[in-house]
Amino acid sequence: MTDPRRRVPRTDVLLADARLAEAQRTLGRELVKSVVADAQRRARAGEIAAEDVAEHAVAALPATATSLQPVINATGVVVHTNLGRAPLSPAALAAVVTAGRATDVEFDLVTGRRARRGRGTLAALARAVPAAGGVHVVNNNAAALLLTALTLAPGKEIVLSRGELVEIGDGFRIPELLASSGARLREVGATNRTHVRDYAEAIGPETGFVLKVHASNFHITGFTSAVGVAELSALAAERNVPLVVDIGSGLLAPHPVLPDEPDATTMLRAGADLVTASGDKLLGGPQAGLLFGDAGLIERLRRHPAARALRVDKLTLAALEATLTGPPPPVAAALAVDVAQLRERAKRLATELSEATAVDCVAAVGGGGAPEVRLPSAGVSLPEPYAARLRAGRPPVVGRLEAGRCLLDLRTVAPDEDELVLAAVRACSS
Repeated sequence: MTDPRRRVPRTDVLLADARLAEAQRTLGRELVKSVVADAQRRARAGEIAAEDVAEHAVAALPATATSLQPVINATGVVVHTNLGRAPLSPAALAAVVTAGRATDVEFDLVTGRRARRGRGTLAALARAVPAAGGVHVVNNNAAALLLTALTLAPGKEIVLSRGELVEIGDGFRIPELLASSGARLREVGATNRTHVRDYAEAIGPETGFVLKVHASNFHITGFTSAVGVAELSALAAERNVPLVVDIGSGLLAPHPVLPDEPDATTMLRAGADLVTASGDKLLGGPQAGLLFGDAGLIERLRRHPAARALRVDKLTLAALEATLTGPPPPVAAALAVDVAQLRERAKRLATELSEATAVDCVAAVGGGGAPEVRLPSAGVSLPEPYAARLRAGRPPVVGRLEAGRCLLDLRTVAPDEDELVLAAVRACSS
């Protein structure tokens, strides 16, 4: 009796299939071969028929040559760190494609000589925050703080409040980050209350700069007190030391939905010498660390040897510029969306799905920003088992579990993704 495994098509025969041959041109031969080999293995194990190997291989091909999968964020967390934080706008995505080719990122096409790297992006950033005398970009906000410490406080003290010793994602702590630069931390005040006299008593000849960190990922209530930037700026100017303010979430100007969230423009006008921020949170752009402030200080940071190690690539520069100059990015749209529109969308989706209910819910800013802000929203409630099924779909739809149900919060789902959500839920029902 003939072994059925002998009927499994050879690799060269499969790779000659027109569909798989085309995939090799876009995904690469090795990736396609690995998909083919897996389909052959499944046929030899009896999981699929030998004559269906090519079909299964084609179905298993990824859309792009990366292990990353695009997902639909239905969690209601606008800036979801585990889902890549800010989704880029179409303008930013197009800019990344352009930047992926040979570009004039450091070249002057008129003179034929080297030019300032990312000059268009820096100009756009300066226009966005005219209160800044200078601007600079590094690869994330932690890098911005590290570069500041390396430049302004080598072997010196950084004065900051005990209530602002923030731990950021994955266990990284700002105090440890700063200490890694060789600077010493001079903690002042108490966890819940810090006064201007605490800073005044700590500032001395060993002070590199005073740092104020926005507690963006937690909120303390009760018997609390903190020193405002304007008051702290007056003290720092009197003692001739720089005041650095880390606003974290990347808001460049005041936002009506987030009245208590600090922004770069306001902090600079209040007297901050330097402001650091993230590019991939409330700004809605790519991962980047943004620096705004005194032109002389910015130039010192830019010329520090570590600035080369912390610089961003051309893809980031392109995406950041397009975010600043193009249409509102998805984060801005999600924050500004009309709740009535979300309710209408939820009702329409629910009427087309057998086990769904339209519900009101509450979304969150996320990304370590505005933890006390509750964003009214609306979504579709489904039985709990849908959560795992939807994550396993293509594309995966990631919701959240609430009150024993799978909730798809539409504040973070773009309107043009509604049909994809419908199809995904229907696929789970079949």
